[in-house]
Amino acid sequence: MDMTATELADQVIEDIALQREFLIRAAAKRTATAADTTAAFLENSADAMQDIGSAVSAFQTPMDLMTAWASYVTDVSQRAILTADALQQWSDMNVAHQEVGAPPVLIYDYDVILEGKNLPRPSNYMLLKIKPPKGQRTRQTKRPYIIIDPRAGHGPGIGGFKYDSQVGVALADGHPVYFVAFHQEPEPGQTIAAVTDCEARFVAEVQNRHPKSPKPIVVGNCQGGWATAILAATHPELTGPIILNGAPMSYWGGKIGEHPMRYAGGLMGGVTPAMIAADMNGGIFDGSNLVMNFEGQNPGRTWFRKYYDLFRDIDGGTERFLEFERWWGAFYMMTEAEIRWIVENLFVGNRLSKNEAQLEPGVPIDLRAIRAPIICFASHGDNITPPAQALNWILDTYADETEIAVCGQRIIYTVHQEVGHLGIFVSSSVAKKEHNEFVSTLKTIEAFAPGLYEMQIVDHAGEGDDKTFEVSFASRSFDDIVAVTGLRRDEAAFAGAARLSEALAENYDTTMRPAVKAATGMLNTKVVRDMQPGRMTRRAFASGNPMTQTIEAAANLTAGHRAKTDPENPFLMAEHLWADMVEAGWDVLRDMKEMATELSFFAMWASPMAMAYGAPLAHTRQPKVKKDLAQLPAVQDALDQMQDGGVAAGIVRLLLLLAATRSDVRLDRLERSSAALTTRPPFKPMDSKARAQLIYQQRLIVTFAMEEAIQTLPSLLKSEADRKTAKDIVTFVLGAEDEMSDATKSAWDDAQAFLNSNTKTAAQ
Repeated sequence: MDMTATELADQVIEDIALQREFLIRAAAKRTATAADTTAAFLENSADAMQDIGSAVSAFQTPMDLMTAWASYVTDVSQRAILTADALQQWSDMNVAHQEVGAPPVLIYDYDVILEGKNLPRPSNYMLLKIKPPKGQRTRQTKRPYIIIDPRAGHGPGIGGFKYDSQVGVALADGHPVYFVAFHQEPEPGQTIAAVTDCEARFVAEVQNRHPKSPKPIVVGNCQGGWATAILAATHPELTGPIILNGAPMSYWGGKIGEHPMRYAGGLMGGVTPAMIAADMNGGIFDGSNLVMNFEGQNPGRTWFRKYYDLFRDIDGGTERFLEFERWWGAFYMMTEAEIRWIVENLFVGNRLSKNEAQLEPGVPIDLRAIRAPIICFASHGDNITPPAQALNWILDTYADETEIAVCGQRIIYTVHQEVGHLGIFVSSSVAKKEHNEFVSTLKTIEAFAPGLYEMQIVDHAGEGDDKTFEVSFASRSFDDIVAVTGLRRDEAAFAGAARLSEALAENYDTTMRPAVKAATGMLNTKVVRDMQPGRMTRRAFASGNPMTQTIEAAANLTAGHRAKTDPENPFLMAEHLWADMVEAGWDVLRDMKEMATELSFFAMWASPMAMAYGAPLAHTRQPKVKKDLAQLPAVQDALDQMQDGGVAAGIVRLLLLLAATRSDVRLDRLERSSAALTTRPPFKPMDSKARAQLIYQQRLIVTFAMEEAIQTLPSLLKSEADRKTAKDIVTFVLGAEDEMSDATKSAWDDAQAFLNSNTKTAAQ
């Protein structure tokens, strides 16, 4: 509907006020962050200076000070030589790793089960079967795990990089584990659709290998997360529960002043730079470009601190440095079709989150089609995939939390307070806590009624590796997610950038592209790749460099005469202070650069004209009122069968009615519920599909007609034997009275009055 002049003027005024708010918030937040960084450094440096002064004053004579200086000079010289040797090992390792095709960096042995290049739609993916370490055994009948690692410029293996990792947790619990990895070069003409078909074939192969186990659990790390979601949406019959770890599903999400990566597409021209980069490289997009973007988020760490930490801890830190760099420095390729699909549908277009993406023409991706339960892991400490990008897809895909239940879906999310992006996949502390509890949760997943839940993990008892945790699950609403991810008014500004990206890509495709391909077709693509700064840096110290020929001999000589200085040496303490100062300077520059980026983005794309330009792409789904959802066929079918189902339906309904009286439920109660619903009559003969359908149907009845659900219980539990069976199972699930809330106790007392009655009384 066309707007009147007055309405248009009001809209412009509102947009100007909104843009002003965004700019002020961005400037204030970034300035405060830089000020906090500086203040923290000044406070720490004051303490360090005091410690240095105390160390100097402890010397009795000038000769003592000169002795300390000589010791420091010897130590720092030796560390410099040993660091040069470590960097030579780094370069030689990188060269050797590339020469053998940069295989996965898994710490576990494995067998290659399937090669994607041999499938009808070839891709460079492969399915690996992880071999458990000596002394560990897996059971063929336990639900298998399939872990899909991210393909975002670097190679596969981060999910099994250490023993205390996702792979290790699953193996320790006896699950067979499979790993989806990939080769460095894509197959000719490879597309995201071909990759998805390949992954579907892998899941089917795993299921065929374990015919007596439930459907496989699929774990998607980072960009492997959205790949997992696409797989589950387009092949809903294949997968069991899916886990999305730090998965960026909603790319426009984030908080002003905190998450800068989301602005890159709007300031760099969207998808066109990626298309040009691929055209200049023979139709192949170099993943090192993506890795450079990640590294640019923390320049102090990337360009200084990691090398200084190696230099400072050279006597014990070399292996740790090389272990990580072996994975991080192996760059992987994509076809132009793949990177273009990713940028248009995810990075800039944000189509997947809004259910507008197509895997290929005629194959839409509807995330509501996912039938398997979904677990989402996000962290406030993750600046690559902040909670908004990991969780806002739920708000975009469903109208509200009630629709999640109506669709029969179970979505469970948990938000860590501080772990970083890579820590989600690598950190042993995370693996022993969150991932270990995920494994426990998945054993009870069938006991969850459809809906939206938050998994809460709190310290319970013990210290260190012996610490135990108490896990509970709370029913959540969309408002609870918004409280975590923040308001979304700024996302409207990204729509204009997405629309311009489409226009520029079409313009480049039909005008400049043939000329660019012709001009760059004569280039040697290997030379182009080798000139990339990330590769040149990592190969600079290789043994083939004439300037490094004497390093190894000097390092061997130095190692035999190593003389470390005293940790309390004031000159060493001054060196540490200098390093902190350099990193703090980089951090302040980063904060200022991010402020300039954010201000530029909102100045360009939050203006009234830009907001109007992007309006066609900025729509969001509106919540449905409950009475509208009640008219859906699935709800009406459930209500029509309110008095059907017998004792099994009655028990499930009782459990759901009692669950509605509390805000959360502990994991041990879910474990008892799962045991009751799978091992005790009348549920034992049911298959998992029938059991899930029964819980789903009763959840709809309790949600949309609670009073009638209570009133019709006698028609389900007709005999005294039925009511005794129900009472025994519900008592077992509820546990001791001190575990119940007051509301649950009251409801249970009312229920027992009915269950203890005789047949005649119940009928009345």
